[in-house]
Amino acid sequence: MGLRIAIFGQALFGREVSERLADVGHEIVGVYAPPEGSRPDPLAALAEQRGWRLFRYERFRRKGSAIPERVDEYRKLGAELNVMPFTTAILPEAIVDHPTHRSLCFHPSVLPAYRGGAALAWQIILGETESGVSVFRVEGAVDAGPIAVQKRGASISRTDTTASLYFDKLYPLGVEAMLEAVRQVADGTVSFSAQSEDGASFQGLVTDEVARIDWSRPAEEIDRLIRGCTPGPGAIAEHAGETVRLFGSRLLDGDCDAPAGTVLGNEGDELVIAAVRSRIAVSKLRRGEGEKLAAADAGIEPGVRLGS
Repeated sequence: MGLRIAIFGQALFGREVSERLADVGHEIVGVYAPPEGSRPDPLAALAEQRGWRLFRYERFRRKGSAIPERVDEYRKLGAELNVMPFTTAILPEAIVDHPTHRSLCFHPSVLPAYRGGAALAWQIILGETESGVSVFRVEGAVDAGPIAVQKRGASISRTDTTASLYFDKLYPLGVEAMLEAVRQVADGTVSFSAQSEDGASFQGLVTDEVARIDWSRPAEEIDRLIRGCTPGPGAIAEHAGETVRLFGSRLLDGDCDAPAGTVLGNEGDELVIAAVRSRIAVSKLRRGEGEKLAAADAGIEPGVRLGS
């Protein structure tokens, strides 16, 4: 049985989930995508192609309360379920709880671990070796609602970045999890499981303060920080009073006696930097407000010592 679904999402993930839901017989009664920016949003583009009603609002609340005209407009869609593939919108309860089947949301971790808006990055930064995805009903605290579907078993390798973990591993797993959850809601077989607070964690966004490298820390920790900050915001070091952001890294074999943070030279397009008793090869680098370049082409000479 097809459902009348309102989509709150963005990007390629939101596009694929929405397209596949429509292709199996659900009616997309409205799509809420981010406001227009410098790049076209794939979900918004799909809505226009398919003739779905498209809304692009920056916010749904004003001074802490739901904006009445937004709520009224939404209710007229007659949605039976809200589906939230990677939404960043903060929705009022008047929208979240309105449909018969309420709201399903995707999250790129095995909840209750890694609640919050930077789950991908933190799993790498904190050294997890396995990940997965969750689809939950939105209620209560952030990312704390009861679970409809979870899928595990996505390995996190020693070279994964936030980007590769998402696009290569959790993206396809997440699409299938969302489709499975909606199918279960539609056919009446869904069984929600309350999240345990055992093992629960919440991490904030990866700010510049979080991303700043402390060269006195173990090499493995710095490597994970750089990979967790890739593609953004980049792990931060300093050179001659200038902020330097590092992207993509791998640990190299062999010991190193040079002071941590010292640039040792190039290895292909990578810049090799000393860490505590080790070496790290960095893929890309951005100096100040400049472009992101192959690290070896960024003009930082061997012997320079990067600061924290």
